[in-house]
Amino acid sequence: MRQSELFTKTKKEVPKDEVSVNAQLLIKAGFIDKLAAGIYSFLPLGLRVLKKIENIIREEMNTIGGQEILMPALHPKDLWEKTGRWDMMDDLYKIKDVSGKELALGPTHEEIIVPLVQKYIQSYKDIPFYAYQIQTKFRMELRSKSGLLRGREFSMKDLYSFHLDEKDLEDYYEKAKNSYVNIFNKIGLGKITHLTFASGGSFSKYSHEFQTLSEAGEDLIHICKKCSVAINEEIKGETKECPECGGDDFEEKKAIEVGNIFKLKDKFSKPFDLKVKNEKGEEVTLIMGCYGLGPSRVMGTIVEVYNDDKGMIWPQSVAPYQVHLIEIKNQKSKIKNEAEDIYNKLQSEGIEVLYDDRDISAGEKFADADLIGIPYRVVVSDKSLKVGGVEVKKRDSEKSEIVKTSELVSKIT
Repeated sequence: MRQSELFTKTKKEVPKDEVSVNAQLLIKAGFIDKLAAGIYSFLPLGLRVLKKIENIIREEMNTIGGQEILMPALHPKDLWEKTGRWDMMDDLYKIKDVSGKELALGPTHEEIIVPLVQKYIQSYKDIPFYAYQIQTKFRMELRSKSGLLRGREFSMKDLYSFHLDEKDLEDYYEKAKNSYVNIFNKIGLGKITHLTFASGGSFSKYSHEFQTLSEAGEDLIHICKKCSVAINEEIKGETKECPECGGDDFEEKKAIEVGNIFKLKDKFSKPFDLKVKNEKGEEVTLIMGCYGLGPSRVMGTIVEVYNDDKGMIWPQSVAPYQVHLIEIKNQKSKIKNEAEDIYNKLQSEGIEVLYDDRDISAGEKFADADLIGIPYRVVVSDKSLKVGGVEVKKRDSEKSEIVKTSELVSKIT
């Protein structure tokens, strides 16, 4: 992508009511645009990041047998009344059309997936079954001051599993748990994201959250010093020992919840009478698991964790581009020609490049490169050409080095 053709621009100022680091940097760098509190447009650079996060999630969901679908965002009232959540959920967006029909904007999809599955699953031979989607959700969030961490409209991956018995649910639950660990490792948050025990509510003794350490977090977790598994603040008072290893020495930290998994059992299948006949011919109510992970929230979390006073520092796996190529022009044309050759060469090697070919000062280009936070900055200038190479600098390093153009690809891959 040529930066001169990118319709979005970096900004010097951000909305005064944006207090979170992720919103300030993402808006300033032209990744997102604020429409209203908790509602953002994803611009070309931001959408590239979001899609990369989604694709890492999608790959892991497919690996554990998930079948991808896409369900509606508009939900009829009667489905939510069946489970009692039409009146119970205080953050549910409710709308009424001109005919008087009432609907909800979906914050989650249990009420939709169960009657959908009911149409297709008829026998124990169809079970177990796993379906997921990556879709826009809506919640009436009145405290929308955390950028992508707490939105009214946001992206969510929700996976639902269907089982004949608790043993099968337990086995799949463990697979999903391990899959989440893989996801956070791949997106660069693995070392600071803790499996966290939370209340299971009416479903089971425990559910699990995935909490990423950050001072921007609104949650408090208690990390076991023995095994690094955590307990969230809400259940810590009644849980004196680590449920994982039995340790009793904990460290309190602030964290951002980036994912959660629940054993729903029959909470949603029972109201819809979702049953099949087992091998003995007996009718059994299916039990369920639910596994949520927010790509947009993950994107905001990455920015909160990986930044400095100059801008963002993207992990390579989710960066909008791998290389930020910068030409420092002079009166001659050689620099331009060399930069064009490098741009074409990198692309032919399958390397994603943002090429800053704009007619602005070197200082402005370097400042924008630091703000945008692409992993490698490659500069073509008089200085580099004199020694037959380019200047390469990693975004998270203070040092740069001159690398021969013929060795550039091996240096950055």
